[in-house]
Amino acid sequence: MTRSFTRKLALGAAVLAATLAACAKKEEAPPAPAAAPVAKAEPLKAAFVYVGPVGDAGWSFSHDLGRRNALARFGDKVTTTFVEKVPEGPDAERVIRDLVAQGNKVVFATSFGFMDAMVKVSKDHPDVYFEHATGYKTAENLRVYEARFYEGAYLAGVVAGKMTKTNSLGFVASFPIPEVLRNINAFTLGAQSVNPKVKTRVVWINSWFDPPKETEAAQSLLNQGADVLLQNTDSTAVLQAAERNGKFAFGWDSDMSAFAPKAHLGSVALNWTVYYEKSFAEILEKRWKTEVTKWGVKEGMLDFVKPAAFLPEEAKMALEAARDGLKTGTVAVFKGPIVDNTGKEVLAKDAVADDAWKGAINFYVKGVEGKVPSGM
Repeated sequence: MTRSFTRKLALGAAVLAATLAACAKKEEAPPAPAAAPVAKAEPLKAAFVYVGPVGDAGWSFSHDLGRRNALARFGDKVTTTFVEKVPEGPDAERVIRDLVAQGNKVVFATSFGFMDAMVKVSKDHPDVYFEHATGYKTAENLRVYEARFYEGAYLAGVVAGKMTKTNSLGFVASFPIPEVLRNINAFTLGAQSVNPKVKTRVVWINSWFDPPKETEAAQSLLNQGADVLLQNTDSTAVLQAAERNGKFAFGWDSDMSAFAPKAHLGSVALNWTVYYEKSFAEILEKRWKTEVTKWGVKEGMLDFVKPAAFLPEEAKMALEAARDGLKTGTVAVFKGPIVDNTGKEVLAKDAVADDAWKGAINFYVKGVEGKVPSGM
């Protein structure tokens, strides 16, 4: 074989290989088309209706803190808005309807007096979820959530019973409804659990948030000899009135220790985050259902926070024992025998009150002075 023939043979083989490669290239499968973009789910739009200003303490503040904490957990899956200082009455219905018209798919109304407005609007919008704090009326798309506030009032009472020098406590009350009466009675029963001599006076102001009225009521109670105060109102006015008079009081609904550090014995603080997270998750996972939720110390919805450093050890121990008992179920706030302030037995010995009993409270327990306002 000559060298020339060899080169020709090699050249021919190279040409053949290139041709085959070109043919093979032509047979390659075309690249897969790019995947169509997946439509991003629209965030859940949620609206909150507050009876007072958000401010930096109290009822509406605690709800807004829960809203913000829950929002942080769900990120871009949820968007929220809120309206504050909404009066209980016709304005509430207007505000709720407007929030639905804006496309909100869940509305949280956070005051007892919004109940009838929620019932009306929920009937007209079956595709919207309605959540009402502290009410009792439900529907297929309307449910109720509430904290067992009276457990916090009981813990405050335990501390008050240990701290009072006059055995006279004072309570600034909002409206004469079972929720508030439970708190007055629980405060007194907690105090009597450590100090049977305790008496409680009550001043009603017929408002949830009215700092001047709250101040006036607190001063009246202090003038009558009360030296430890609790309130079922939204502002820090009662606590600050106690401080100006050199007496003691508690924060309510949120940590209020910064507003009157010398008077502050501790705060009954609410943690709505646990409920708002539950609600958002149930809607997003399509397992929301109507129900009534009542959570307390055991479920982490409220606690007695920031107990004063100057509390005597005896008071701290009594507080811890009561709190542990509420968590484990060994302490029941309303357990018989309980008599009202006329001497009538309202709960038999060893009986533990159920929700129906607690929802129908229209009396003061023994030790609370005066009469429940008419209309209950």
